[in-house]
Amino acid sequence: MSVCNAPTVHSLLRLGSADALEWETEPPRWAAESLRRAPFVVMRRLLPRPEALPVGVRGHARSQRAAAWVSIDAVRECITPQMLAAQFTRRRHGDFAISPAIAALEQVAAIFDGHGMRGRWGPGGSAGFELASGVPSTTPQSDLDIVLSAPVSMSRADAARLHAELSTLAVRIDVLLETPNGAVALAEYARRVDVTLLRSAQGPRLVRDPWSAHFEACPV
Repeated sequence: MSVCNAPTVHSLLRLGSADALEWETEPPRWAAESLRRAPFVVMRRLLPRPEALPVGVRGHARSQRAAAWVSIDAVRECITPQMLAAQFTRRRHGDFAISPAIAALEQVAAIFDGHGMRGRWGPGGSAGFELASGVPSTTPQSDLDIVLSAPVSMSRADAARLHAELSTLAVRIDVLLETPNGAVALAEYARRVDVTLLRSAQGPRLVRDPWSAHFEACPV
């Protein structure tokens, strides 16, 4: 993969040592074992501090999540969702069963390729963590979280067509459109509602145009 210089939200960061973490609260009991099994943290959607990155630590259970900060110098590898999509192979999962969410990646790739979006998407959430770390993290019931880079405006009609195709798959696909201002859910944006929830580094906002340089609606 790569050494991390300027990681973005959703990037998975492999740490040289868990001791480098600065916790926002008392570290939970499960954290040490989780980091021993997979020394990975995920970049959170917050503005970084000088020389420190906002990260999240995940445990085995869905409820096990904790916030922390880490020095850039402590990061040994940076893996983006797009990198995981480009390098995905079933051979990586030779030691354990492939979940439906992981198996669906091949169909998802074909759909994004058909929309001319190759290289712009990748798995996030538990599927991304599993692919990056090699530690089983998805279950037979897991949804598939997808991050789609959307640097320029996408029409709601195009969003609706993409969402409709993804909705035909056996696994639920949750797509986040990552705009320069933050992220919006593809499913919500495709509904052609007046305002959409934007997840930004400054917090959630209701906006009319996620790509606009100016927020047009009030904070949530």
